[in-house]
Amino acid sequence: MQVKETHIVNKNVTPKRLQEYGVGMFQRISTKSALKKAIKKKMILVDGLIASTATLIVGGETIVYQHLRENENNTRLILKLDVVYEDEYLAVINKPAGILVSGNGFKTVANALAQNLQKSSATDAVSPQPVHRLDYATTGLLLVGKTSRVITSLNQLFENKKIEKDYFAVTIGGMDTVGSINSDIDDKPAKSSFKVLESIVSDRFAYLNLVRLSPHTGRRHQLRKHLLSIGNPILGDATYYLTGLQLKGKGLYLHAKSLGFQHPITNEKMFVESKLPKKFAKLFPDQLNL
Repeated sequence: MQVKETHIVNKNVTPKRLQEYGVGMFQRISTKSALKKAIKKKMILVDGLIASTATLIVGGETIVYQHLRENENNTRLILKLDVVYEDEYLAVINKPAGILVSGNGFKTVANALAQNLQKSSATDAVSPQPVHRLDYATTGLLLVGKTSRVITSLNQLFENKKIEKDYFAVTIGGMDTVGSINSDIDDKPAKSSFKVLESIVSDRFAYLNLVRLSPHTGRRHQLRKHLLSIGNPILGDATYYLTGLQLKGKGLYLHAKSLGFQHPITNEKMFVESKLPKKFAKLFPDQLNL
């Protein structure tokens, strides 16, 4: 059965191509690649005309997404999530380790959101969807949009680097107290900064460090790759590690601890924070309240 979803463009938007504007308009189009595929398959109409990636959005357009209805039994997942913050327009959840944020699989955070969040009463409410990603093994704060307008706005905030993210990690080996890492990832510029909060002596790893990390760019696996590049990989990393210093069975010691951003609807300055997982506190009990 074919389904038509409709998105009305706000009249005061800054003109831009559909390829830039359209990410996040609809639940099933949460990435640029998904948008390009939908446009290529002629599933997107703008004011009744088949759209292209170059279609200019200037405000007031009616955008329609035509697709086949999925079997709901394959898109629902019963999974209890820790909801850290929620309002009519957005939410922040504490992602557990060992689960994908989204994708083609059944067990994803995206498939569990509708069962953990209250449905928005806004006129442009949609099924809630994540607006960024965390790695499969990473824990911590994940930002979720509940309306079409907010999803689009949050995607733009990420694209414009106006969302502040802090991660905490446990790293291996002696390292400088503060510093920044500037090295390309996949031939693209990437920058991360770090600050060591506490270090302890370890028989196996020489030192273990509790580190606050701030990514200034958003490359795939950026923090994990950057820390390995300076000889201080993250404890428990099964992909980016030093030979003989891989910790197995405890998971990755990387946690997305805080998010700072301007609320797209209320314009309030938001700061959402979560506590460190218990496995961090076992190594660094003095930091239990972080």
